[in-house]
Amino acid sequence: MALTPRHIQNLSEAAALEPHWGYADRAVPCTNDPGSCGYLDVVYSAHDRGMVYTGIFWLTVGGILLVWAVGRRLLPAPGPEDDLLAEVSRARQKQREQSQSPETADADHGPKEHLSTLARLRRAVAATTRRYLLPTAPLRFLFGATTRLQLLILAILAGYLTVWSFVGMAYATWVTPIKDQPPSVTNTRTTLGPWADRVGVLAYALTPLSVLLASRESLLSLLTGVPYTSFMFLHRWTGYIILVQSVLHTLGWVLVEAWLYQPQPKVWNEWVAQTYAIWGVVALALLVLLWVLSWQIVVRRVTGYEFFRKAHYVLAMVYIGALIGHWQQLQCFLVPGLVLWGLDRGARLVRMWMLHYGYLGAEDGGEGRRPGWGFRSVGGRARLWRDAELGDVVRLDFEHAQKAWSVGQHFFLCFPEGSIWQSHPFTPLSLPVTGSAAAGAKLQHSYIFRAKSGETKKIAGLLANKVAAAGTPATTPVIMQGPYGENIVEGLTHDVNVLCIAGGTGITYVLPVLLHLVRGKPLPGRKLELVWAVKRAQDLEWVQPEMEELRRLGTTHNLRIRTYVTAEALPVASKEVKITDEKGRAESDDDIESVRGTTPSTRSGADHRPNVTAVVNDFVSGVAHGSTRVFGSGPPGMVVEMRAAVAMCNSGKKVWKGEKRFDVRLVCDDRLEW
Repeated sequence: MALTPRHIQNLSEAAALEPHWGYADRAVPCTNDPGSCGYLDVVYSAHDRGMVYTGIFWLTVGGILLVWAVGRRLLPAPGPEDDLLAEVSRARQKQREQSQSPETADADHGPKEHLSTLARLRRAVAATTRRYLLPTAPLRFLFGATTRLQLLILAILAGYLTVWSFVGMAYATWVTPIKDQPPSVTNTRTTLGPWADRVGVLAYALTPLSVLLASRESLLSLLTGVPYTSFMFLHRWTGYIILVQSVLHTLGWVLVEAWLYQPQPKVWNEWVAQTYAIWGVVALALLVLLWVLSWQIVVRRVTGYEFFRKAHYVLAMVYIGALIGHWQQLQCFLVPGLVLWGLDRGARLVRMWMLHYGYLGAEDGGEGRRPGWGFRSVGGRARLWRDAELGDVVRLDFEHAQKAWSVGQHFFLCFPEGSIWQSHPFTPLSLPVTGSAAAGAKLQHSYIFRAKSGETKKIAGLLANKVAAAGTPATTPVIMQGPYGENIVEGLTHDVNVLCIAGGTGITYVLPVLLHLVRGKPLPGRKLELVWAVKRAQDLEWVQPEMEELRRLGTTHNLRIRTYVTAEALPVASKEVKITDEKGRAESDDDIESVRGTTPSTRSGADHRPNVTAVVNDFVSGVAHGSTRVFGSGPPGMVVEMRAAVAMCNSGKKVWKGEKRFDVRLVCDDRLEW
């Protein structure tokens, strides 16, 4: 094969060929000079150990996933039965407190809630972890708005791979003669070549992991319960690690073939013309192109997200094909990557088909079409709020017969009137409940999105033209994929206090949580609060029916609602308006807050947003009993501030002592983070 001259093996004199998994067969016994034979010993032993290390790596990944999956089953999230046990525990605790003297009562933080040792340990460890690992990681310009936990996982992965890159090989130098060359012309053989091979093998082994981390129909989510969006940071940086490994692998062999081996340039010219070397160059070029096209500045100013996404798919598959051409002995790592990608795409199509395939009645088949079974889109009713400065806002409502999704999950919506090749993730603000108990009853879908650019702007323009032409509310066909994501109200037991913070259209993420709670049984002592910041007063109309329901039902649930208008001043009404803080925010009897006086400019709007840190601290300090869960969605800056505020409210030490209000969890929508 092509590697034989490079590894100075004389196959014609070999007594046998010794197979090595993932590498060229070795001719035994070695008939070369002692230096070359010693070098070949290192080459093959280092490769064999490298293959073992990749096996250990994947066994480690599999072991972690297995333990995680089993742990989820053995220690599930609290459910309704835990609420009953908690009520019994509180009743007993109340009896004990009534029997105590006032001097022995806890005057600092209220009564301590008694939990089992295991439960307190779990909560204390979780609270400590959140305090130190929940805040946004440093070097945000490099890592984006990710958490310290994600960065720690990346550091562990990088350190783990670094160890496997260097161990298990002898580091030495061999100066060997060259056939038909004078004694002064020699080859310098070092461990650089085997090390470059080791790094390349690890890059191959990481490829299926990168595909797993990017899958929307995620096997990792199925095992861990973590939404696929949480793996995107690791997917990006796994790709960067593969790029670094590929560059080091290429650089190592370029130095060997262009500098250490003689005579030059004959050796280099013969080596670089080999098929496997050409495919290696192609693979590296594709990997660099994938990296460049993923730059934020390129995506936002040149290609757009949809081009990036589709080009990423195509280039990634071509890249894997080039890797097989470069070194087909290692396709054991590459074929699974292709299979995983194909299964992900196939599962998406199947789920979309299952959502939209059904019986088409006379009202569904369209003009001239007979009733029968078939695939149909859903007709969405749209309402439009025009905003030339910030982007139009569209509310989309429709009904569809399907299985109920979980609160917090999202769908990918495709608008065929714009393009069948694009879809965007949107969280339904409606609860997944039917208005009828009949079989096949339809679920209400309601979505809100701001049309800034690209496909959403195109759809908003089409809807505006329809309204202008017909003078009636516009409709548009919709094709759905999903649902995706986690059930964010899982484990939301009766003793959990809820604070919801949203910015703009982020209200769609938190609103279903409150609707879910206020439609249930009122619980004395539980705190509920909504803080919503919008740019303009007209933005409050987006979810007016839902907000009216919250105000109506929230009176019996101890629900407080505060709405901030940050980019314009509200007109001063006849009712009393009071100043709430030194920044000039005003609170009316409707709990609607704005900046008094002249309308602030867009650039200064951020200075008039609610103080997220103060909101979180005030809420937690006012908790009488139980833990707190903060739900948040909004601009990246708001999410970053929420993380920091929630982290500081956690105290593992106090949770261990039974003070559950220092157990504060953040559930935020970070799908749009870079």
